[in-house]
Amino acid sequence: MKLFIVPTPIGNLEDITLRAIRILKEVDLILAEDTRKSGILLKHLNIEKKMFAHHMHNEHKTVAMIADRIATGEKIALITDAGTPGISDPGFLLIRECIAKGIEVECLPGATAFVPALVNSGLPSDTFCFEGFLPQKKGRQTKIRSLVNEPRTIIFYESPHRLVKALEQFIEFFGADRKASVARELSKMFEENKRGTLQELADYFKTKTVKGEIVIVVEGNKMEGNKIIPLAPFERGNKKNDSINDDENEEKI
Repeated sequence: MKLFIVPTPIGNLEDITLRAIRILKEVDLILAEDTRKSGILLKHLNIEKKMFAHHMHNEHKTVAMIADRIATGEKIALITDAGTPGISDPGFLLIRECIAKGIEVECLPGATAFVPALVNSGLPSDTFCFEGFLPQKKGRQTKIRSLVNEPRTIIFYESPHRLVKALEQFIEFFGADRKASVARELSKMFEENKRGTLQELADYFKTKTVKGEIVIVVEGNKMEGNKIIPLAPFERGNKKNDSINDDENEEKI
């Protein structure tokens, strides 16, 4: 019948719309990234509904079955642990499958971490690019290098234990004086929005034990007509290997 994409709070449980609550009460089944975490939210909202686990480890195998159930008349809602499904979370594969089968998909507006982080950063928000999570290992430096001359504000998601490493890599490729903002624990009691240059942010977070989900917002390249030429690894003093492809030599983080 229809697939509903329902955003859920990224921290504060009050950040859910009345419409989202109504949809979650009306559907026949709720697909949840983690049924235990979603169970806490549903209990808070006094919603008793059957849930089915739908996450990155099983979505390839279940999307066809779920789409077929919707096609036979069921109304199904997709939620994730926090935020809007499909944004650095499961959702794309099921949405694509439903569209391919002519099934109606309705996405509700709602919470997502990068929007408040961007707006609160003080950096230009009229045009931006969202990169989500960088590759953890192979391809990480190549991806960062490809963004060196990006003129738009750049948004990244990152885990707490890789925050300082990410800032140090941004300094290497973007320059220490590039403006940026780090937002963490958005909408929660210990929310923090720290602004400054990449160097200032790296120095600050080296002294802290960081917890919570991280959004890094980086100023775009403002060097009009003067492109930065990213150096190959051996030009940066990497003597391990003369290969231009440094992804094979990246530090495991």
